[in-house]
Amino acid sequence: MDDLAHHQGISKKTLYQYFDDKNDLVNQVTKMLLEERMKEYADITGCSSNAIEELFSMSKLMRKHFKELNPALMYDLQKYHPQAWDLFINHEYDVVYNMVVKNIEWGIKDRHFRPNINANVLAKIRVEQIHLSFDERLFPKDQFDFTEVQIQLFDHFVHGLLTESGLELYKNYQKQNDE
Repeated sequence: MDDLAHHQGISKKTLYQYFDDKNDLVNQVTKMLLEERMKEYADITGCSSNAIEELFSMSKLMRKHFKELNPALMYDLQKYHPQAWDLFINHEYDVVYNMVVKNIEWGIKDRHFRPNINANVLAKIRVEQIHLSFDERLFPKDQFDFTEVQIQLFDHFVHGLLTESGLELYKNYQKQNDE
């Protein structure tokens, strides 16, 4: 709190007029970040013409978020700020899970995703994949790049969903993005 007050050029007393303590500050910042992400997700779902475009756009957004994210921050949330970590986890289980279910159902309906998959099961798997990357036992920070782990898990997940026509459409979005 001393460092934050100093960095902002305010007194700690002023800082405590807005926040009860450091946990309150971390919780409010976490809520704000999650609300911003929900707006970004809503923008994508609102303007996507098909499930593949939505999936690709979400992928781009996720990659941006993961590149901006300091993995140490997530470990610190887990260890030192369990309420904020719970906010993050609940966001994943509520918002991300529901978005994935809707996307999978849309993709199946449009025949871009395999028809025999269970959207609820795969949405849970996707949320758990996100959480796996934070597990130090599986992906120690000194051996794995957090962003690369997330990208690999996401790409593996996506390719398990796609039909041949869905894969072609996904590749087209990738080519358009590379140009």
